[in-house]
This record gives sequence, C-alpha cells and structure tokens, in this order.
Amino acid sequence: MDSNDQITKKRKRLRIRWRTQDTELTLLALPTTIWYVLFCFLPMFGIIIAFKNFRISGGFLSNVYNSPWIGFKNFEFLFKSNDAWIIIRNTIGYNIVFIVLGIVLPVAFAIMIGLLHSRKASKVYQTMMFLPYFLSWVVVSAVGWAFLSFDKGILNQMLVSMGGDPINWYMEPQYWPYFLILLNVWKGLGYGMVIYLATITSIDNTYYEAAVIMGRPLGSKRDILRCRCSNS
Repeated sequence: MDSNDQITKKRKRLRIRWRTQDTELTLLALPTTIWYVLFCFLPMFGIIIAFKNFRISGGFLSNVYNSPWIGFKNFEFLFKSNDAWIIIRNTIGYNIVFIVLGIVLPVAFAIMIGLLHSRKASKVYQTMMFLPYFLSWVVVSAVGWAFLSFDKGILNQMLVSMGGDPINWYMEPQYWPYFLILLNVWKGLGYGMVIYLATITSIDNTYYEAAVIMGRPLGSKRDILRCRCSNS
C-alpha cells in the first residue's frame, strides 16, 4: 500500500509540475492553434460541396444542408469535359517549372550574394529580394496590374513611347504563362535565397583553406557548396 501511495503522489506531482511549467508555453501556442483551427481545419468542411448539387438560396450553412447529395457526379462531369486534362496539364507543368526555378535561382543568387565582399551591399540586396515574400497575392496582383494595365500600365506606356501599339495583356492568354511564372519566382525568390545563403555562410572557412592547400580551390569550393546546399 505504501508503494502504491508513493506512486500516486509522484503522478500527482508530475501533473502539477507539468501544469505550472507548461502554462506559459501553452498560452504562447494558443494564438497559432486558434489560427490553424479557423483558417486551416474549419474550411475543410467546404469539401462536402464537391459531393452535392450546390444551390445558392440563403446562408452558406443552409445551402450546404439543403443541397441534394449527388455523390461523384460532379467529378464525372469534370473528367468527361475537355477542360479536365487542360487543368491537369497546367497544374503539373506549372509546378514542375516552379520547383525547378525555385531551386536553381535561389541557389544561384545565394552564391552570388555570398561572394560579395561588402556586407552592407549584401544586406541591402537581401532585404530587397526578401521583401516580396511578405506581400500577399492581392498586393502582388496589384503590382502586376500596375505593369499590365491597358491604359495606365508601365509596359504599354513604354511601347507607346517607342512608337508601338498598346497591348491588352489581360485579353491575351499566350503571355500569361510567363507572367505567372515571373510573379511566382519574384515572390518566393528571396525566401529560398535566404535559406541557402544561411547554409553557405555557415560553412567553416577551414574547408576553403584546405581546398587551397590541396590545389583545387575552385573545384573544391563548388563541391562544398553543392554538398551543403543539397543537404539544406
């Protein structure tokens, strides 16, 4: 009985100890938890719309509840249409380009900034490249509109000043793959560059000194950078 009482007392002490030590951490994590619940988990309820013949006749919840259940008929309609394969092709193609450019360009810019001798210039370039990452896509679309607007856009003003005719960019679909790729790369380039730059700057100088002693400064430096960037 004594041993059981001791075990029970130890468990109670551990519980009290956990409550007193982790209350502060729990409060710190609470805003993030609430944010994820409100904006990541609750919106998942909207998936049910894909399996219903959704009709708008009132509030959102009443619409979801009153719309009839049709199972996979919406998916059948989608994949029987010609647009489904265009959507799949564009999704896969864009993501391949985003992944490739999202690796190659940040690594290249990180290496170039890492080779700068001026720390002040390096900080300025990092800040300029990292700033677009904090912009929402609404702001990015507004920036794109400032360049592509038909009557006030910067590109059309340049074309008119050079004697050309203005182009209605928003009505010409052949240009938009390049615009979408450019905006995506411009927005995410700074974040990836900072990650790879942190990896490059963390390399000990003794590796480079050893490469110079071995007589292969350039080749060994490329090997060191490639290994560290691939590990990151």
